[in-house]
Amino acid sequence: MATINVRRLDQNVINRLKLRASLNNRSLEGEARHILECAVEDDIQLKRAAFLKLMDRLHELTSGRQHTPAEELIREDRDRGHRDIF
Repeated sequence: MATINVRRLDQNVINRLKLRASLNNRSLEGEARHILECAVEDDIQLKRAAFLKLMDRLHELTSGRQHTPAEELIREDRDRGHRDIF
């Protein structure tokens, strides 16, 4: 695991973190870790939501069109000898 240092934190922020940690029965370090983990998870969820919205839009734009099945496209590509590229 990696270690990070956060310099020049305002004392008010530290005091509020200590209070929050105490209320959640965690150490100051554990509370900071929890906050960072939640922030990253929120970011992932936002990206997922944006991706799903984009997929819905693409589905709207392509609905009613004839689509070639992926396995046919892959077979055509392999038959042309392109499989060794990947």
